[in-house]
Amino acid sequence: MPSSVDPSTHAQPPRIAVVGGGISGLAAAHRLRKLLPRAELQLFDASDRLGGPLYTLAHDDALLEQGADSFLIKTPFALDLCRELGLADQLIPTSEQHRRALVVRDGQLVPVPEGFVLMKPQLLKPMLQSPLFSLLGKARLAAEPLALVPAEVNRPGYDESVASFATRRLGREVYQRLVEPLIAGVYVADAHKLSLAATYPEFLEAERVHGSLWRSVRKARSLAKPEEPGAAPATAARYGQFVTLRGGLRGLVDALVATLPANALRLRTPVMQVERHATNHWTLRTTPGAPLEHFDGVIVAAHAPQASPLLKHLDGDLSNELAAIEYASSAVVTLVYHRQDIDHPLDGFGIVVPAIERRPIVAASFLTVKFPSHGPAGRAIVRVFSGGALQPDKVDRDDAELIKIAAEQMADLIGAHGLPIETHVMRWRDAMPQYHVGHVARVESIEARVASHNGLELAGNAYRGVGIPQSIHSGRNAAERLAKQLAK
Repeated sequence: MPSSVDPSTHAQPPRIAVVGGGISGLAAAHRLRKLLPRAELQLFDASDRLGGPLYTLAHDDALLEQGADSFLIKTPFALDLCRELGLADQLIPTSEQHRRALVVRDGQLVPVPEGFVLMKPQLLKPMLQSPLFSLLGKARLAAEPLALVPAEVNRPGYDESVASFATRRLGREVYQRLVEPLIAGVYVADAHKLSLAATYPEFLEAERVHGSLWRSVRKARSLAKPEEPGAAPATAARYGQFVTLRGGLRGLVDALVATLPANALRLRTPVMQVERHATNHWTLRTTPGAPLEHFDGVIVAAHAPQASPLLKHLDGDLSNELAAIEYASSAVVTLVYHRQDIDHPLDGFGIVVPAIERRPIVAASFLTVKFPSHGPAGRAIVRVFSGGALQPDKVDRDDAELIKIAAEQMADLIGAHGLPIETHVMRWRDAMPQYHVGHVARVESIEARVASHNGLELAGNAYRGVGIPQSIHSGRNAAERLAKQLAK
């Protein structure tokens, strides 16, 4: 694609509004500046800062990530953007040590079996040797190739829940003890509602083609190049695909903002309504009583429940589809300890907690194990997560109670004794879209409705991926589609 598709025939430069200043909105605005350099751009956000969950606190020689702490490079969109922004030399990988997660089993921490990636065991022996599962659970797992494939799996548009798929392929115990907590650590979701087609379609395809996850692994292995001696197992290799920025992920937000004119940034300015006029122009109403603002194109990069009322007068069906996408909230409690005050060796990147353990947290991340440079020597930074679809009430507890719960859980699980030397609480309300069964069909319907409104685009993590790379990709794609429309 050429670096610019700016229409030279415009008597006036086009005016474009981006509603939402999270990573998708910023990526969209940045891309628009490249494609339409003459355009007048306005980016609206109701809050007093940009970047959404990319929020780094720098404090006492420590980098305390309050939201996401890294991104995946296998999906290249975030990596490519960092390179484009001149941040390549600031990228740092996860530590080469302890590249694994730990799972709570009866109050003890047990490593995720070597080679297990989400729902696909790469190696049978570590699974059968793991203390995570009973003999019966291991026998059921070993029998996975014998599990029948339901006929409806091959129907076009088929979908089912992650819980249903994992249980019928791997058995209830492997689902409850391993798959559920790993999935919850990504989506903070109820796996009984979470769409397999929207989140992990590759597993559905593996079953369709090979009739078994084990057989798909063996087939892939037979086609792969021989591994080099000393190659990392699949689990460790996956954790090695995550990177961050030397100064924290806030650096990506700052770099994007630096590419935009200061007068394009409209913080503390909520958009109340988006409408289209017969002249193919768009109007935005911000605060009550404020004059209407006119634009040639609009990208709505707000969360789906926030986008829904903006578009209600424009398209009731579109608004209803957006409103139907549910969201979950979570709380992140950051605890900073003297390393000597933790008995556990912290020989993993973090902990996932199965719902069956009935604990008031869903996960914990050892930030200074994952990225040692994020904290000074002798400190351990632990981030404890609660809330999500299965514990929605936890987010509403006050800071003191959330800190107390987090500290008590870390005392029990990793032997943290004494008080943390520093604590922080961050709540992310309605921040994680829930891709329920049928999500793919809903997104296709949403995209069809949007396509009927020339000059309107949607972007964000509510549609085709929740990660940072997917959010960036969504914003950039929306910008490219809009630029093409305005060039006609």
